[in-house]
Amino acid sequence: MLFPFRTSSIFRSRWMALLWAAGVVWMAMEFAGSGDPAAQNDQADNAALVDQSGAGVDVEQIKQAEKLLAQFGQQ
Repeated sequence: MLFPFRTSSIFRSRWMALLWAAGVVWMAMEFAGSGDPAAQNDQADNAALVDQSGAGVDVEQIKQAEKLLAQFGQQ
């Protein structure tokens, strides 16, 4: 069961309904995130690219991977 109580009992009390709504908003913010999108993009741009082993990846390796994926998509 999703809720620890019956959903019909949520809206009998105004305070319980407000608490439930706050929980829904909190869960949405946790899922979707909040804050300044420009700051999040700056953090992503400044992050170093690494492969699965943790070694650095350069632009040439990314281009090679794009070519391989394009060839795979054509088959």
